[in-house]
Amino acid sequence: GYKVSLQGNFFGRNHTYITFPEYNPRKHIKPDPPLNIQSNVTSSKCQIWWSVPWYLVEILQYELQYKEYSMSWEIALNKTPPSSLPHIEIEATELRSGIAYIARVRCKVSENEDSYNSQWSEWSQTTVFQRAGVPKLSEQILNTRTMQFLFIPLSFGTLLYLFWNCKLSSRYIICCFLTSGQKASPALTFPHQLLSFSHSIICTMEILR
Repeated sequence: GYKVSLQGNFFGRNHTYITFPEYNPRKHIKPDPPLNIQSNVTSSKCQIWWSVPWYLVEILQYELQYKEYSMSWEIALNKTPPSSLPHIEIEATELRSGIAYIARVRCKVSENEDSYNSQWSEWSQTTVFQRAGVPKLSEQILNTRTMQFLFIPLSFGTLLYLFWNCKLSSRYIICCFLTSGQKASPALTFPHQLLSFSHSIICTMEILR
């Protein structure tokens, strides 16, 4: 350790004051703030990471602050990473959709570290992120109604087209078979296909409701 003293001249006389009889620099560290803080938002969570010197990674602990962009830092929320790794995750349920957030981080030597002791660093630069907006129920209903209105005319148009072709084909095949003296049963497959297609459309409409 070191002995820290303060010397001064008071009223024409020199005086020496012992400030720290045993001063150990390892116990009085203030690290630099983390660098390059960045963020990435997905539908389920927000990932935030930063960088520190590689030789300090294993001995530092961190504290993250985040808030709505328009709010004051005095009401910001604090979050502590579960490990000494320089990253943290915020669940999407902790964020309001469509609202911009801002975050910053600071560090100090871990309390589990016996060789060093420090105070918190200054806060880092900030990163801004925003949770993607979730469609409202009214918008989902509107999209479903739109699909129904588009699907119904298309379905009935297809039915009419198949029915018309089936009718013409049946007449043609019946005439050919009657002329040749053969049975006309193959022409009956078209009505069966038409009924099967109609059933599929009805099932699809039930799903869209």
